[in-house]
Amino acid sequence: MATLARKLRLHDYFALAFGTMVGTGWLVLMHDWLRRGGPVGAALGFLLGGVLLLPVGYVYGEWVKRLPDAAGEAAYTAQVFPPMVSYFTGWMMLLAYFIVCPWEAVALGKLVAYIFPSIDSLELYRVAGQPVFLPRLALGIALTLFLAALNYRGIRLSATFQRIITSAVLACFLVIVALSASRGTPANFQPAFSAAPLVSIVLTLQIVPFFLTGFESIPKYAEESNPDFRERSYLWAIALALGVGVFFYALSVAAVAYAAPWRSLLGQRLATAVAFESSGAHWPVRLILVMAMFGLFQCFNGNFVASSRMLFAFGRRGTVPARFGTVHEKFLTPSVAVLGITAGTLAGLLLGDALLVPVTEVGSMASTLGWFAACLSFWMVEKRAGMRIVTTLGILVSLMLFLIKVLPVFPGHFSSAEWVALAIWIGLGTAMHFRKG
Repeated sequence: MATLARKLRLHDYFALAFGTMVGTGWLVLMHDWLRRGGPVGAALGFLLGGVLLLPVGYVYGEWVKRLPDAAGEAAYTAQVFPPMVSYFTGWMMLLAYFIVCPWEAVALGKLVAYIFPSIDSLELYRVAGQPVFLPRLALGIALTLFLAALNYRGIRLSATFQRIITSAVLACFLVIVALSASRGTPANFQPAFSAAPLVSIVLTLQIVPFFLTGFESIPKYAEESNPDFRERSYLWAIALALGVGVFFYALSVAAVAYAAPWRSLLGQRLATAVAFESSGAHWPVRLILVMAMFGLFQCFNGNFVASSRMLFAFGRRGTVPARFGTVHEKFLTPSVAVLGITAGTLAGLLLGDALLVPVTEVGSMASTLGWFAACLSFWMVEKRAGMRIVTTLGILVSLMLFLIKVLPVFPGHFSSAEWVALAIWIGLGTAMHFRKG
């Protein structure tokens, strides 16, 4: 049986995981983050989310050493739960990765429209009152096909692309933070919270799982590690990706709010760019847009890799049609799974801007459910007392993040539209599973 190419090293794992987390959310949805928490509430929400996820990351680091399987959560839960539970746990986690792909394809049009407003022309139709324009759609299709070709031809190409883009994103980010520090003022932070401090932090915590989903993607590439890769390096890659991702988001909120009065940014399209426009210089805005474009590419590519590997692993396990478990004879890539994710992304792209905010909510819930299942299954197989304590913390954290997203007693809980979207995904998973022959 053909196996996937084994090419990845530590810096590849970091770039893929960090890229899976960081895309264009800090630009496209900054107004929503500030609306939820205010500058201090939003920054604390991301920092607290990162701290809370440390035990979850540790559990994933231990799991991948025991079971380096691209199926991830589906493989872990299969050790202790019935096959149907295992499959749908993995299917929900697949949603967390896959759903980002059409999100970023749509965000590309939104970003380019900020630079060239004229592309908002030739309206084709509307979804939930939001227009879908032909030029935007064409851009999303072109990017999707480019990344599909990159991933079809080999993980080495995809990982090299990811490393270059990630380095560019981090370099641009440091320049932007320095610019904010030199031109902004602490007075722009007032008021520090959008509502009561606790409410502001909770409202941000509800979306943090969506934006931090990615550190746990590292096990999905475990079968493609270089033969010399050391097992303990998986945990280092997870910790590094999670730590850098958390500080990236917290500092981006602080930099934007420091650069301009944050309340003036609410409701603004691409609020991050608007904040730096007030300085009177145009080059910071251009730098932000370049960085956003790089971030979009890396996030799209990272989630494309993770979702295609999970779909491949499901096909290999026989829980979805077996053809998805095909390995290309020449490129040693999950070629049919790559084509499947490409088709799904193109279908989601047709929904246009109406996709953006609901996707954030559903993706957050899917991530927390996967984290909870991974921690719970590890607790059931782990006998060491110290590890059980860490795992219990991971269970409690992921369960809390799940409940604040779905229970009506919490502000910002699931709307009816989000429940419908979730039901559609579960229905699709059911159809895929029973057509596996």
